Amino acid sequence: MTEAALVGLRAIQYAAAAIVLGVPAFMLYGRAALAGARSGWAGRLIRLAAAVLLLATLAALVVQTAVMAGSLVEAVKPETLGFMITGTALGAAYAARAALALLALMLALSLRFDGALWRSLILPALLIGASFAWTGHGGATEGPWRWPHLAADVVHAIAALIWIGALAAFVALARRRKEVDAPVDGLAAALVGFANIGTLAVSALVLSGLVNVWVLVGPDALPALLSTAWGQLLAVKLAAFAGMLGLATLHRYRLAPALSASGVRDAPSLGRLRRTLAVEFALGLAILGLVAAMGLLPPPASL
Repeated sequence: MTEAALVGLRAIQYAAAAIVLGVPAFMLYGRAALAGARSGWAGRLIRLAAAVLLLATLAALVVQTAVMAGSLVEAVKPETLGFMITGTALGAAYAARAALALLALMLALSLRFDGALWRSLILPALLIGASFAWTGHGGATEGPWRWPHLAADVVHAIAALIWIGALAAFVALARRRKEVDAPVDGLAAALVGFANIGTLAVSALVLSGLVNVWVLVGPDALPALLSTAWGQLLAVKLAAFAGMLGLATLHRYRLAPALSASGVRDAPSLGRLRRTLAVEFALGLAILGLVAAMGLLPPPASL
């Protein structure tokens, strides 16, 4: 039960962090999609996500401490929590993430999203993304591969969060377009413009993923990979990733050009775009759930 709660809390943290990082980043490179739409939705979304991230991180710290201490009663003792935070890299990473989430929440509450100062959110959001490397398998790696694995985990987490966070922004904007009298060509242009960011994210995910597989699986365990629970979840994750790539290609080369050509908010292509964006976002959330579960399973290289 405790480990199941930890998986759920890890997944919630990933999803909330995707919004805290991905939406401000989207507001930098996706200005075309914001034409004719107020940015208040972004502020509300980021504030909610930062609050959820803060609460989920604190709860995960307690639950993780309970797993290591043997009971929840022992975990909530100040001396036990204190040792977890100051005596382990895992606890320190959780504490740092909670502090960064609090900072992001304070910035989101105090800054106006129609100005330029909201961009200061991006630095703590990047650090939040990086902190996941120290609460996953990368934080437990020792020997010569320790720092390459940690670096790969940092890149993997940030690239995934930026992509999934952008999808959250696209879904929100696509649904808003049926409520406001605004042209949809900006949304289409932003989808096409996201291709460059998406290509970088996919390249980073693939390269860092290869490093992770090399460290966590290794050539000796590769033939029997699918006989392990970790390997089976990896296969499902890769299938979902392929689905996201397919939908991203559909958006870039078919739906976005069709939407731009129509130029009206009630175009049938907008309805199709809403549905496919929602599916791609759902696949991204599913991947985050799979990663949360994989982080608590022993990788094949350790068996």
